[in-house]
Amino acid sequence: MGGLVIVGVDGSASSLAAVEVAAREARLRTAALRVVHAFLWPAMHVPLGPSPLGPPEGGMQNMVDRLVAEAVERARAVAPEVEVSHAVVTGEPLTVLEAQSRAAELVVVGSRGMGGFVGLMVGSTAVHLAAHARCPVLVVREEARLDGPVVVGVDGSSAGDEAVEFAFREAELHGTTLVALHAWTTWNAPLPAPQDPSEPYANPSEALGQEEERLLSEALAGHQERHPDVVVEHKTVHGLTRETLIEASRTARLMVVGARGRGGFTGLLLGSVSQALLHHAHCPVAVVRGAAVHH
Repeated sequence: MGGLVIVGVDGSASSLAAVEVAAREARLRTAALRVVHAFLWPAMHVPLGPSPLGPPEGGMQNMVDRLVAEAVERARAVAPEVEVSHAVVTGEPLTVLEAQSRAAELVVVGSRGMGGFVGLMVGSTAVHLAAHARCPVLVVREEARLDGPVVVGVDGSSAGDEAVEFAFREAELHGTTLVALHAWTTWNAPLPAPQDPSEPYANPSEALGQEEERLLSEALAGHQERHPDVVVEHKTVHGLTRETLIEASRTARLMVVGARGRGGFTGLLLGSVSQALLHHAHCPVAVVRGAAVHH
């Protein structure tokens, strides 16, 4: 395919786990992998060399060189056939990775970096990048599953359609099942009117369930035609979206969601469901923003 996968590294265990996932994704895509470190200290005019009183291998520059070299070595060990390059770019992580995403088909980051606060489940860079990157963003925790299905949250929105396409492609690349999951409640699903206006409404739960199953089938139809080899499990659940998707993530290798669904507020870059999954999902989460999947 000749594309490019970017992985952000900072020396943390989470970022090294991201490197392994990124290397596998690059191998599946026949893409190159670029290991990127955002080096903030030069912009703050902090001395980068070793201290005159310290060992010659000390200093910020040597530390960065070592952590990048470790990440590159880890990537090559996981996928030796992948072309791996690296870049140390002066700047703040979100700005650097957002700029790098303009040339990439996927950006991979760890859920928390070296600057993470104790108790914080996902770092600010991961959340903000998911909202601003120009391509899909894959957020990885320290342990990523190598089995299980790809799960995609489907809400029938035009924005979510891009996430569905990305999920089909991921399932195809990994040779695994795709679970298309749609959760609904009587609060977010309009009750369909009876065909005959003189007839009373049908049982609300039964009628809504049928309507939501139809919505799911319509949302998947075109994608199944483009990816006929992907085995798809249609799953509609009467329940809250966030809780349903978080529970499904327990056995998934990857959870895919759109940045915003049909309940999103105008101008909001990242919806509450995608944010909740970034914080609480039990597997890596891919967030797909609009037309970014075709970038």
